[in-house]
Amino acid sequence: MSFGDPNNPYGQQQGQQPGYGYPQAPPVQPYGAGYPVGPTEMPGGVKAARVMLWVIAGLQVIGAALLVLGLAAVEKIKDDPTLKGEEGFDAITKFSSGVLYALIALAVVFLGGAIWAAIQCGKGGSGARIGIIVFSSLCIVFSLYPYFPLSLVHLVLAILVLVFVAKSDGSAWFNRQRA
Repeated sequence: MSFGDPNNPYGQQQGQQPGYGYPQAPPVQPYGAGYPVGPTEMPGGVKAARVMLWVIAGLQVIGAALLVLGLAAVEKIKDDPTLKGEEGFDAITKFSSGVLYALIALAVVFLGGAIWAAIQCGKGGSGARIGIIVFSSLCIVFSLYPYFPLSLVHLVLAILVLVFVAKSDGSAWFNRQRA
């Protein structure tokens, strides 16, 4: 077997220079080294969803404040001596104050959920993504009924948060490898 033997099927082919042929495989990197897995900067859609979650939290504060004012008004009406003798007055005021307490508690729970979701946008994780999707879905359901301007804004923001977090770049952000 000499160099360039035309009859040797395993030797170097005619007209081929030494050193050329199949490229070598890249060296094997240890675990965690090499190319980053996933995005390194938060995508624009997730940034927008984070801002919208903070706006939702602000709307929850406004809604809770309005509910507290309504509760104060109901409590003030309870003490009105001219209305005390009216038929069903006590039942109505007790029912309305109970409903207002429940709505205030619900607003505080949604306030906490919006703050949690906004913080989790920066941290990531598939559980956080699922939690944000569930939270925004609940926001959509609960903002359908009392259809006044604040709940309409709340509804639109919750839909946008759901869309931005569920998109493929949002999925890549939440499922990225974190150090």
